[in-house]
Amino acid sequence: MIRIFILLFFFQSSFSQDLQSKDYFKNLTSKERKIIVDKGTERPYTGKYNNHYKKGTYICKACSNPLFKSNTKFDSKCGWPSFDKEIEGSVIKIPDYSLGMKRTEIICSKCKGHLGHIFYGERFTKENTRHCVNSISLNFIEDSD
Repeated sequence: MIRIFILLFFFQSSFSQDLQSKDYFKNLTSKERKIIVDKGTERPYTGKYNNHYKKGTYICKACSNPLFKSNTKFDSKCGWPSFDKEIEGSVIKIPDYSLGMKRTEIICSKCKGHLGHIFYGERFTKENTRHCVNSISLNFIEDSD
């Protein structure tokens, strides 16, 4: 168990340093960098997309990769934007043992920037999945109806 923890620690440290060298992150503010590159978490109920329900597509703030369609967003009352389904191939799921528990981190499949975490079995929607995403990791493109 301790070997796994050590390997994950070094993987996350080197992964974070590798991300900092990519052009995707050069225009991020220090606050965005803290979340997207350093795997931070914004305070609940403070993000610009928490209560946002326009029709369109949520994209990665760092690289503009399409991540979630607005029709998959729902109000989980957790304080962060919640989606029950990602656009196929848009996110990568990684085991996360930080904070002394097992969770699943979600990162952008294109730039590997931190998005948030995914949770299963909460029964909020028929998909039974909640992608809990930091607003600061997202931009939004409104549909042009």
